[in-house]
Amino acid sequence: MGGETWDVDNDGDSRRFDAPLVVWIRGPSGAAYQSDPSATLPADLTATVGPTTATIGGAQMRLVGGPLATAHGTGWLTIAQSTSEVTGAANTIAVAVLLTAPLVLVVVFAGALLVGRRVAGPIEQARVAQLAFTADASHELRTPLTVIEAETSLALQVARDPDEYRQTLSRVQDEAKLLRGLVDDLLWLARFDSTPTPPASEPIDVGALATTTVQRFRAIGNQRGMTLTARVIGSTSPVISAPPEWISRLLSVLIDNAIQHSPDESSVLVVVGSIGGRVEIAVEDAGPGIPAEQRSLIFNRFHQAGITREGSGLGLAIADAIVRATAGHWQVGESPAAGARMAVSWHRSPSHAFDNPSVEQANGRAAEHVNMPADEVTQPASTARNPHS
Repeated sequence: MGGETWDVDNDGDSRRFDAPLVVWIRGPSGAAYQSDPSATLPADLTATVGPTTATIGGAQMRLVGGPLATAHGTGWLTIAQSTSEVTGAANTIAVAVLLTAPLVLVVVFAGALLVGRRVAGPIEQARVAQLAFTADASHELRTPLTVIEAETSLALQVARDPDEYRQTLSRVQDEAKLLRGLVDDLLWLARFDSTPTPPASEPIDVGALATTTVQRFRAIGNQRGMTLTARVIGSTSPVISAPPEWISRLLSVLIDNAIQHSPDESSVLVVVGSIGGRVEIAVEDAGPGIPAEQRSLIFNRFHQAGITREGSGLGLAIADAIVRATAGHWQVGESPAAGARMAVSWHRSPSHAFDNPSVEQANGRAAEHVNMPADEVTQPASTARNPHS
């Protein structure tokens, strides 16, 4: 039995009992056998069931035991396995961990540093942009307030005739309107930036909405002898899916900017076209146009390309926020009249969308949104007197 390996549990695999395996057999008569003469089983373990751990022959062993049926009666079988291999494997793992731990820590630290920088970069940019926006907003708000304060202070210093007081009040009114437009634009952008979910998108007939918006601004153009025209081209319905109030606001910004930058007795043309799978709105004016070097800056908040102080410089920032939120694309160029051509395009929605009665109701709500009384139209809440930038 000394060199043999036993399949003690009759599972067809005796490898688990390879050396250093030790076997003790105690027969019914008390006779005993052990596979390793130097490994004497302690008396308190001769009938152990286990599993248990003990030191036998100077080695750490793991023991199990149980009854053994023989022709002469029932004996007892005890088997022990050395734990040296397990201990060696554990030691090897411990050494490997100790050797690789510093490298793993370095890699983890480097990865965390890289991820942290990538995450912190946009946050820092947003923080800097927010600080710049706050500083610009404070400056823009301070300017009309300073003018109002100066006008009223001068008017109160000495007695004036009614015409002078009327002129002072007129200038104060102009600054108050400018201030109100700026505050309205700032509030709109703040709500837009903080709103977690946008308004529900609905199918919109952009041609109908553009025609209605042009009618709103026609009275303003007539005061300067200007002609405002809306034209719908293409063989398919110019239908897109977007929040109606946003597209109405976008059209108001573009048309108001075109009017402010066009000379008296000129024309502003709004063209809506459905070409292929896209719908485009283009507003063309006869103003000075937008220099090529300014076209990448005109959508920045408070940026003003002209020398006039009218407007807040937030109109096109609002328009750009809407275009980006509705997955639109800008195209800024030159109009046939050598002025500016501001165009936006979107993916076209299927024309049969208007077979749904709810779509007609949605466009009715859009029309209600843009049909305001004349005294409100003269100062659109979003872009009153806002220039191209």
